[in-house]
This record gives sequence, C-alpha cells and structure tokens, in this order.
Amino acid sequence: MAGLVSVSRMDLAQRRQKLRRQQQMRIIQTIWRTFAISSLAGCLLWIAIQPMWVLNSPNQIAVKSANQSLSEETMRSLLAISYPQSLWRIQPAAIAESLKRQPTIAQAIVTRRLFPPGLIIEIQERVPVAFTQATHSTNTENSNKQESVGLIDANGVWIPLDKYRALNSTGTLPSLKVIGKPEQYLPYWSQLYLSVSQSSVKVTEIDCQNPTNLILKTELGNVHLGPPSSHLAEQIKMLAQMRHLPSKLNSSQIEYIDIQNPENPLVQLNQKKLKVNIRTP
Repeated sequence: MAGLVSVSRMDLAQRRQKLRRQQQMRIIQTIWRTFAISSLAGCLLWIAIQPMWVLNSPNQIAVKSANQSLSEETMRSLLAISYPQSLWRIQPAAIAESLKRQPTIAQAIVTRRLFPPGLIIEIQERVPVAFTQATHSTNTENSNKQESVGLIDANGVWIPLDKYRALNSTGTLPSLKVIGKPEQYLPYWSQLYLSVSQSSVKVTEIDCQNPTNLILKTELGNVHLGPPSSHLAEQIKMLAQMRHLPSKLNSSQIEYIDIQNPENPLVQLNQKKLKVNIRTP
C-alpha cells in the first residue's frame, strides 16, 4: 500500500513539473510573438516614412484607359494633388470619386504603386454617340427660347459640350444629331440608338420633339415612326429592308416614309400614299 502512495506522489510531482514547463514555454512564445509583431510593425512604419515614398511630380501617375481619348496630361490636371505628397497620405478612393464626378468619366479605379512609388489610375470614359439640341422657353410672355447643346452617350448620359471640348479638344464629335428635350427620349434612348447604330441605312438625325411621331432623317428621306413603342427594333429592321427604295422611286418625289406599322410600310408621294414592295430587285 505504501508503494502505491509513493508512486502516485511521484506521478503528481512529474505532472506538475511538466505543466510548469508548458506554461513557461507558452509565456516565452507569447513574448517572442509580441516582439516579432512589434518589430515588423516598426520596420513597416520606418519604411513608410522614408523619403522615397513620396509623389514629387505628376509624372509618377500612370493613367490607363481603353478609349485613350483623354491624354495623361489632361487626366493629371483633374487631380487635386499638391507636390510633394506622401504616398500614404493620399486617399485613392477619394480621388476615384472625384474623377467619376467628371461628366466624361464613367468609372475610375485608383491604386498605389510601390515600385516605383506612384499612382495607377484606370478610367472608363463616356463615349459620346450623338450631338443633342433642345429648345427651352425662358420667358413665357415674350416667348423667348434658348437652345442647349451637348452630347449623349449610348446609355443616355448627357455630357455638356463645353466640358467635353475642354478635356478633349482634338476629339471628333459624333455625326448623329438628336433634337428634343432629353426627358422626351431618354426612356427609350438605349433601345433606339442600338437599333439605329446597327442599321444598314444611315441615320443622320433623330427628331423627338413630337411625342406622337418620332422622325428619322435618313439617306432614304424622312422616316415617320409614330409614337415610341416596343416595336422600334422591328421598325428599324423594316427600314433596312427598304434600302433599295431609291432604285424604284425618285427620291425628290418622296415626302416621307411611314413605317408606324412595320408590317405595312407606306410612302407619302405627291399627296398620296403608296404601299411599298420591299423585295430586293
């Protein structure tokens, strides 16, 4: 019995000693881990405050754009950055938001570049597809009218003409013209422009002033589409099938082409309407 008690006491003593060693090891590991993390943080802080991580000139800013219509110099002029400037004090997200407020920029991503120190700016520009013209009444008593001109992209975003020219003085303006107030055609603009841009018949002007009759000026003559509807794509497809019309009729005799009903296109010719045979000659 005495032997059993002696063994148990020895076992307990060994266990206590083992637990003390494990506890001491954990304390040492914690101290080393804290030291390593503090040293790493200190090194990073030391590196961060070195003079090399500074923007000294706009040349350290790289601009990437798929369209490349805006020059790097123009883009850099839009940045409210004073030089020299610590790379770590710059807020990329704030710069990106300020760029997206420009009417000619749809998206912007700004990131820091460590080697060599600088900024990388990736932008997606708004590409104007049509020249817009709208007439507004400024005085109802005197019937004074004022015209506002601008540009519009494929998604219906309006771009002031003066802003576009200020940032892109060498850019080519679109040949397509849209007449009417934006609120008149924005609800269906994306569908209309997509159909017109894919048509084999060239459209030079879209008149949206009359909400009951959308008028296209084309190489075949004026085309009446009636009120905007879900049949716009079908109407433009029908117009493409009528591209051989000048070989059948003298264009000077055509007053306008009516495709309000794409299944029954008509031509207004010398005060009478003719049903058009759209088959290719």
